[in-house]
Amino acid sequence: MSINLVLVYACVVGQCNMKEMIDKTQLAEEKQEFPAFPYEPYSIQIDFMNALYRFLDKGGVSMLESPTGTGKSLSIICSALQWLLDRNEKINNNSGSSDKVVVDGEEEDESEPDWIRNFTVNSHDDAKTNRKSPFRVKKHAKEKRVPQAFSGGDSDARKGEEEVSGEANEQEFCLQEYESEEDYSSSSSSSKRKPLGGGYYTSSEDEEDGKECEEEGGLKVFYCSRTHSQLSQFVKELRKTVFAQKVRVVCLGSRKNMCINEDVLKLGNVGRINERCLDLQKKKTSLASKKKKNLGTNVKGGRTKSSSCRCPMLRKQSLQREFKAEILQQEAMDIEDLVQLGREMRTCPYYGSRRVAPAADLIILPYQSLLSKSSQESLGLNLKSSVVIIDEAHNLADTLLSMHDAKITMSQLEDVHSSIESYLGRFQNLLGAGNRRYIQTLLILIRALLKPLATTSDSDLNSGNSGPDPSKSKACGGCSMAINDFLFSLNIDNINLVKLLAYIKQSNIIHKVSGYGERVAMLQKDPAAHEEMSKLSSFRAFSDILVALTHNNGDGRIIVSKMSSSTSGQQGGYIKYVMLTGAKLFSEVVDEAHAVVLAGGTLQPIEETRERLFPWLPSNQLQFFSCSHIVPSESIMPVAVSHGPSGLSFDFSHSSRSSTEMIQELGLLMSNLVALVPEGVIVFFSSFEYETQVHTAWTNSGILRRIMKKKRVFREPRRNTEVEAVLRDYKEAIESERGAIMLAVVGGKVSEGINFSDGMCRCVVMVGLPYPSPSDIELLERIKHIEGLGDTESSKPCLTLVDDSYYSGDVREGFGVLRSCRRRGKEYYENLCMKAVNQSIGRAIRHAKDYSAILLVDARYANDPAKRTSHPSSKLPKWIKDHLIYSTKGYGDVHRLLHQFFKHKNVQKSS
Repeated sequence: MSINLVLVYACVVGQCNMKEMIDKTQLAEEKQEFPAFPYEPYSIQIDFMNALYRFLDKGGVSMLESPTGTGKSLSIICSALQWLLDRNEKINNNSGSSDKVVVDGEEEDESEPDWIRNFTVNSHDDAKTNRKSPFRVKKHAKEKRVPQAFSGGDSDARKGEEEVSGEANEQEFCLQEYESEEDYSSSSSSSKRKPLGGGYYTSSEDEEDGKECEEEGGLKVFYCSRTHSQLSQFVKELRKTVFAQKVRVVCLGSRKNMCINEDVLKLGNVGRINERCLDLQKKKTSLASKKKKNLGTNVKGGRTKSSSCRCPMLRKQSLQREFKAEILQQEAMDIEDLVQLGREMRTCPYYGSRRVAPAADLIILPYQSLLSKSSQESLGLNLKSSVVIIDEAHNLADTLLSMHDAKITMSQLEDVHSSIESYLGRFQNLLGAGNRRYIQTLLILIRALLKPLATTSDSDLNSGNSGPDPSKSKACGGCSMAINDFLFSLNIDNINLVKLLAYIKQSNIIHKVSGYGERVAMLQKDPAAHEEMSKLSSFRAFSDILVALTHNNGDGRIIVSKMSSSTSGQQGGYIKYVMLTGAKLFSEVVDEAHAVVLAGGTLQPIEETRERLFPWLPSNQLQFFSCSHIVPSESIMPVAVSHGPSGLSFDFSHSSRSSTEMIQELGLLMSNLVALVPEGVIVFFSSFEYETQVHTAWTNSGILRRIMKKKRVFREPRRNTEVEAVLRDYKEAIESERGAIMLAVVGGKVSEGINFSDGMCRCVVMVGLPYPSPSDIELLERIKHIEGLGDTESSKPCLTLVDDSYYSGDVREGFGVLRSCRRRGKEYYENLCMKAVNQSIGRAIRHAKDYSAILLVDARYANDPAKRTSHPSSKLPKWIKDHLIYSTKGYGDVHRLLHQFFKHKNVQKSS
């Protein structure tokens, strides 16, 4: 029997131990060598690397689970890159001995000369590029009066003709005249290839570099994780191996993390940084066009020495090429290294690293960048026949969906409306009929979207339309509906949104209108021009919501929320599109890549992941591997703590956790623990709000002062920029004093991606079960959708929210929806909670010689699992679940167990 057949696993919820699906005997017989592993690998690491190697050989979708702290990153590196080198060698050998090479089932005829095959490819690309655009620029005399849009090219505009008030500098904001093609096809608008790099600064010189880079491409491994810190940690592990010199590596990051333009960085907000970066590049072509007109030049190719990007870090493209060459010569560099190199060379590391991607063997990037089709295109990434490894994949489905959500506030809609009206009033006489028609359509659409958010209650919509009426939602509530119902209720179902979006994209109206609006605001010294959100961000939010309204009716829901402020007396609200299914989005990655690997510390239940991300894939074709922990059982002590020192039963459910008695009992528990546990203790709360409530209560009652007599108390900051300093002080306190305690939050920075090995965490305390609040209408929409998965009419919600339109945010109503769920919805809700628990408690054990106590503080953890169909402990990692002490007679037993555990470990350390 083929070894590949052994690797196939039928994913069934709640069945046998997952790691047993790999036949360890056969693995031992056909072990792959991994000489690059820098240490003597543990047996589970060898098994993991062998499983991954075989999964990559076979291709398709696979999931590999390895507990946090088992050297997962190093195992991925040594297995995947060994496979990459072996695969390239095999392809090279095959190409030397055969006229045809088979890659993923496609034959390439190697008997043809290179120039013939290259000509064929280039001809195909040229055909795509020259395909007719759905909107054409009209070439006639009238156009001469209107300056050309910033997208490039020479203009013969007559100087001074029809200038308004003599303000020639405003003419750059005027639109070209467009005419819609009658035979419009939405597919044709996307056929035009974007230049490599995706930025506006690309010149003909850059395009030559892009072609050069594309020729260097080959089989690649894309490694993705959620945060930049996790990517940096991966690079550090990579440097421990010979692959840091053997393969070409590039790390891609966000502008916020890689920008070195201080004027842009000081904007702080991610959205404003992105906008400013693009704006600086956009101005280059506009200024270059002006310069050429003034000088009377007409150079073929459109290049002028004086045309340079306004960002000083992108003015010299020769430096960008030097930057690329430097990266390819160095061993693996993380984001911090790239930023440092960019500062030294005075060139942009963000765009410089993107230039390297086509030539790299290993591309390391946040998985948000890889999973977005637009990001793939702007980065110039080609997944064809390559390997995609997504680490920390436990929240992949929800992250993928949230990436495609769209939201616009009432103030943003009003901003867009006033900007377009002002623009139309200023340029109406210069605009052709096509532009005026589309702009009027935009205004009609915006006014319709403002109706359900209006402060008055007499907004009359067509009462004859089916579906809920968003204008009748209550002041503090929200309404939820399908896309078609939303469009019908606002009488905008007759507007061709696809055609309108194509006009927005090709006419560049967003930049024209927002640019003119900001110019006017600056001239008038309007303080609104310096507010947090610029006009451009409002237009982008508007464009995003229009894109969302073109999705399939069953792919998501529209949420209209009206919020009121009692303090200011002002009302506002927002319209948000919530994506509910990521299957179509993820299938684009799976269809392109040779293999897609989901890796993580806790991936179960895998059936839920399969249903949400790749439901088309039969269960028996999903490859799965899971291994145990490297830490011996005597090095952990997980205990379910059901009662506090005074005998009060711990109940941190939503209705009880805020009671004074419960918070004080928790304080008594912590007062005992800090005297018993050496070094560091980390306490996880369900939210920042609850942590603040507990900290305030402990301060007022004097409990916090008692705790601080034994250990210093630190609190996880809300701002990510402050986390590093707090962790540094926390570590210093543990090393120099009697120890420290960190009050952290589930889902925060501390709970994901940060290692607390050895003395940093000798005990982790999980307070309660961190279920997400059922008051969140978006969460309930996801639950409703998941409850309907597998049903014949899955596009229709099987549950209702009151009248299926209005939801006030009341927690009891939310729990009512949960109680209405039969299975899948409840499973999803419980999984959200337990995934968060597993991520948090997994911070404690980081290597084979580490040890820690794990306290699950809530009576619900201590219930007999045999008496409950669904028990929290059933979703704990196996390495914890198998050793969990469910029942104790009281806190006295917990205290005794902890005392014995740490006494035994202290004896081992001293010996």
